[in-house]
Amino acid sequence: MQAQELLVALASGGMVSGAQLAERAGVTRAAIWKQVEALRARGVPVQSRGTAGYCLPWPVQLLDVATLRAALPAGVRKRLGTLELHWEIDSTSSEIQRRQSDLADLSMVLAETQTAGRGRRGRLWLSPPGLNVYLSCLKRFDAGFAALSGLSLAVGVIVMRTLTALGIQGAGLKWPNDVLSVGGKLAGILVELGGEYQGPCAAIIGVGLNVRLTAALHEQAGQPVNDLATLAGKAPDRNRVAAALIAALADGLDQFEREGFAAFVDEYANYDLLRGKPLRVQGALGTLEGIGAGVDARGALLLQAQDGMHRIDSADVTVRRA
Repeated sequence: MQAQELLVALASGGMVSGAQLAERAGVTRAAIWKQVEALRARGVPVQSRGTAGYCLPWPVQLLDVATLRAALPAGVRKRLGTLELHWEIDSTSSEIQRRQSDLADLSMVLAETQTAGRGRRGRLWLSPPGLNVYLSCLKRFDAGFAALSGLSLAVGVIVMRTLTALGIQGAGLKWPNDVLSVGGKLAGILVELGGEYQGPCAAIIGVGLNVRLTAALHEQAGQPVNDLATLAGKAPDRNRVAAALIAALADGLDQFEREGFAAFVDEYANYDLLRGKPLRVQGALGTLEGIGAGVDARGALLLQAQDGMHRIDSADVTVRRA
């Protein structure tokens, strides 16, 4: 029995004895224990009840491609490229990078768990199986890089649209690509561009969305984090969350291709957590302090300092409340 099969057996949240699991898989009890430890090492809180067996503290909804497709609007299903789900992969964005030339526009790659999930500035994105949503999307553009200004901010708005569709409130956006709530980081966005500066190019858009986090994952994160289960009072079905995100990405990225970031500026302002707040911006050119003044039509952060208005274009800076 592999870790994936064990998680399927435990998904209902009910107690399952080690003897039953061993008999079902045709392996020893020691082999079952080994896979229990493998799941725990990945961040899944498998509980042991002695001779009674093993269980999870709550039911887990595993992702399923057929369920995802059925939950999508017909128009979205027709426009999608590849829609695939991996049990374990290094990174959904890395998988798209490897196969980019063969994948159609609006291809979506999901994984139950990632061994090398990537966040902004090379940070590791914790990716335990069965708990959250890890998705990457390939979007092709006929225009060059210059036309894609503000794309990561637009994706932030798309994630907020996803939360609205799920009936979840209490989140906002921190420039350039974090989705935060009162409890901490709720989702991360990583946009990687490739192609021609003035010609056809493509964006690989990775989104990690926390559906349910354990106490151990809160400790491992190294920063305040939050999840949909906390905001909604209970964990929403992961297939519903993933389908809502896929639909929002398909529609929102098509809108961005037609209209650019200008179509998202007003919505971004509604969720802007930095606007009107004292900020400290640190980067290669030094430190700036001032009051957040929103973002401009290109997606640059506006900072009202004593010496005037500054526009922060580079995402390679650290922005904190002063």
